[in-house]
Amino acid sequence: MRGMSVRALSFGAVAQAYEKFRPGYPDELFSLVADYASGPLATALEIGAGTGKATRLFAGHGVTVTATEPDDAMLAELRNHVPASVTTIQASFEELDPGSTFDLVFAAAALHWTSAEGRWTRVASLLKPGGVFASFGGPMDLSDEAVAEDMQQAQAPFLESAGFPSPDGTPPEAEMQWPGTELLASELFTDVQQHVIERRLTMTARDYVSHLSTVSAYLGLPVDQQEEVYRRIEQVLPPTVELTADLFVHLARRTA
Repeated sequence: MRGMSVRALSFGAVAQAYEKFRPGYPDELFSLVADYASGPLATALEIGAGTGKATRLFAGHGVTVTATEPDDAMLAELRNHVPASVTTIQASFEELDPGSTFDLVFAAAALHWTSAEGRWTRVASLLKPGGVFASFGGPMDLSDEAVAEDMQQAQAPFLESAGFPSPDGTPPEAEMQWPGTELLASELFTDVQQHVIERRLTMTARDYVSHLSTVSAYLGLPVDQQEEVYRRIEQVLPPTVELTADLFVHLARRTA
């Protein structure tokens, strides 16, 4: 589909694992977005909804969500888990034409898959004047540095890094991270904010490796290499791993 890379469309083959091994989103996130909004969040459009982890959070708080997702397998999994009040559309962000505007447009670990060209013009066109845009996500990193180093060495023959570089080249030490950097530069948005919601998770080594099997960097490897790298990683992990899974939240308001 236009605007979506092959890597972006690699998740459908692991839709059920994505649903099982990716964490959901806390109520604290909804409260942060709702408190930021200048009025009620009655309607929302979600970009790249995946299996509906974030969809359920907002729908569960009474927001009427239109969830969009380009991958048919991911969308089918989403439909198994969201309430009937959620409208689903199979489309990439670049293909969207919902015919209405929303109080909130949000993306949960999905915005980096959208095309940079015209991104903010499209987001603004989907929002009511004064409407809110929210983007949130973050890596799940091993908290123990020694364990993380062992894992890196185990996967090094196959994969140098599983991370996703900043789409606009913002260095990781910068005070404002992407997409806040682009939102600050856009005349279409105001009151740009960045927040961090701290999360600490515990998983078995096997479940963590299953989580890795839903990460695009690993999905991009040939199947035989995937199996080998998962085996090597699990061998060096302790039975249970502690994870740092902070959510980086960016908020902005469409100018009137």
